[in-house]
Amino acid sequence: MFKSFAVTGFAIALGFAAWLLPMQGERATAQPGPLHILVVEYEIVPAEIDNYLKAIKELVAAAVNEPGFRQLSIAVSQKDANHVLLFESWDNKAALDAFLASDLFKKYAAATSNMIANRNIRAFSSVSTHIKGM
Repeated sequence: MFKSFAVTGFAIALGFAAWLLPMQGERATAQPGPLHILVVEYEIVPAEIDNYLKAIKELVAAAVNEPGFRQLSIAVSQKDANHVLLFESWDNKAALDAFLASDLFKKYAAATSNMIANRNIRAFSSVSTHIKGM
């Protein structure tokens, strides 16, 4: 009889422990401080817009694996197809600086330098971030 109680108690404890673990896809991460946000606006040479969009999409696809990377959204103006906006989130400025010094980013910068007519870069610190599942 004691063995029956022990097995039942163990099963209850195991079930409780599993209940405390986060559900798949619901993992929380601690953020010790505000995110480093970068808003970058580009005016792309009109004849180069398709090449530029291809290059930035390739960069972003690889950047998701970089330490400290959180998010990078690419948007094109509804009024001017050559006006591109990037919204980037990084754990901190050091993570962004490391990425900017990487061979990956240097390759992108060299490939797109003649495609960019003008750029405006603004840095922000997050106050609150809310993202609905994609």
